[in-house]
Amino acid sequence: MDGIIFDVDGTLWNSTNSVAESWNQAIAEHSDLDVRIDALMLKNLFGKPMDEIYDAVFPSLSKEEQQKLGEICFEYENRLLETKPGILYEGVRETLQKLSQSTRLFIVSNCQCGYIEVFLKTTGLEAAVQDHLCFGDTLTSKGQTIRTLMERRRLEDVVYVGDTQGDYDACQEAGIPFIFAEYGFGNVPGAEVRISRISELMELFLL
Repeated sequence: MDGIIFDVDGTLWNSTNSVAESWNQAIAEHSDLDVRIDALMLKNLFGKPMDEIYDAVFPSLSKEEQQKLGEICFEYENRLLETKPGILYEGVRETLQKLSQSTRLFIVSNCQCGYIEVFLKTTGLEAAVQDHLCFGDTLTSKGQTIRTLMERRRLEDVVYVGDTQGDYDACQEAGIPFIFAEYGFGNVPGAEVRISRISELMELFLL
């Protein structure tokens, strides 16, 4: 196997409380919208393409206005996460550090530029992850972003670990196996391989 590719939100950590706080501040300071974001709303939105998130949160705005306000929200988000990072799921740090000793690890997410970097910096996992790519980098579907990373790193035999139907669909598009992190945000009825805690990956790949 060439490596393991991970999703971030709902798979490695939960940042919904900090993200909600940052978005509410950005919306209050840069719009007249009577909108409040909470963690539960974000759990249902994380992993979706940015235009779908904008439509759900700012339905009354034009596409151009959605884009402008969304970019401000992401700036606030990246900045706040520097001091109020997400909460790692149990066993994430130990599992990634252990796996990285024998397997190349990567991250692909539908997030904005800078988000994965903040995740790696605040969790101290920079040395464990060899490369990453996101929607903000490629402006393509998650499946295509996965393929772009695979081509860049010459990966042929990889698996993807994620927690939503969107992650599963992306793996179908990319033509790679999917492992469902069922402790995360979503539900994937069609997933054939499931883990209830991330440390189970060591049982799968370190035998």
